[in-house]
Amino acid sequence: MSINEKLTPHFTGDLALFANWRSENGWNVPKRFLEVDDTLTADIAYRYASEGTGLLWKGDFQNGRQLLQALVRRLDQRSVKLDGLPYPERFHRVRMQRAQRARTLGMLLLAFEANHHLAHRRAPDVGLACSEAYGASTEPYVVPFTEILGVISAHEWRKKGLFIPALEATIHAHYGVFAPTRSEYLELLRDAPLPSGTRAMDIGTGTGAIALLLAKRGYRQIMASDTSPRALVCAQANVERLNMAKQITVTQNDLFPNHRADLIVCNPPWLPGKPSSLLEQAIYDPGQQMLKGFISDVGKHLLPNGQAWLIMSDLAEHLGLRTRDDLLSDIQRAGLRVIARTDIRPTHGKSKDSQDPLNDARSKEVTSLWRLTSVT
Repeated sequence: MSINEKLTPHFTGDLALFANWRSENGWNVPKRFLEVDDTLTADIAYRYASEGTGLLWKGDFQNGRQLLQALVRRLDQRSVKLDGLPYPERFHRVRMQRAQRARTLGMLLLAFEANHHLAHRRAPDVGLACSEAYGASTEPYVVPFTEILGVISAHEWRKKGLFIPALEATIHAHYGVFAPTRSEYLELLRDAPLPSGTRAMDIGTGTGAIALLLAKRGYRQIMASDTSPRALVCAQANVERLNMAKQITVTQNDLFPNHRADLIVCNPPWLPGKPSSLLEQAIYDPGQQMLKGFISDVGKHLLPNGQAWLIMSDLAEHLGLRTRDDLLSDIQRAGLRVIARTDIRPTHGKSKDSQDPLNDARSKEVTSLWRLTSVT
């Protein structure tokens, strides 16, 4: 019997370090844990992680990354094929499977010293990346290994930036703010005929990409709103970097600022559902609250002859989560009418990934710009 099999899990209360537990995905502290190192085999790590035992990594940092990859391979080998299930059951089962997979991988843990310092051998200096994500920290803490890899990746994306062809500029997404890697919808915004006027709003601005594009197209007074503090900081930084601060005001609001505009644009999360991670908040809209809230109230914030532009994918329709009639009924009940709809096909990798169990739905996806106005 391997020595690893003789390890006895501890309760988290035995380790004061867990008092400063971090999980941006909202995971709870593991109820028990083991302190493990490079001697731990992947098979035994998989067994403990699958049982919900946290593995507090004390070994070489790079070996820890390799252990994670080994866990990924074992999870992939054991995943159940769901291709034959009908929608929306298949979608829900795929989400559940992916959430369970992420939680199992999240059982491999890292302990940080104060000031975001990792004492592990061959550990990178992640102080700046963690400060960007979490702010200053004078206390030690524990965090899932997978989340730290996400923090590192976000830091690299933030440094490099993302070039947006429709904007002809590079924007920088901060940790926890969804980057517009799928930028085809911005091409729709770039090419659509504008209503007359000078005032615009970008509801749920995120990185500020839509507000910046509206400024580039000539709007002189733009209010970019969001509820996320991280998004507000990110959008403001992009606005200032591109010298658009005279045109764009970034403001914290739940949907609409207390103003009216000639054009109001919203790119809400496209899928009904509860987010299971930080970045999924930009993809899943619980109860379609943002979508329905925008449609129902946007007319109150339009100036005469103003337009509301709604950017939506029809993926939810192909997944059996919403119907086209549902959307059209909401628009009609809000006293709005459709001026025009412009469509574009996605070009991202998932739309062509034949191994994705949702590929038959993704391959049919269309992103649309719905141009709406109040019924007169």
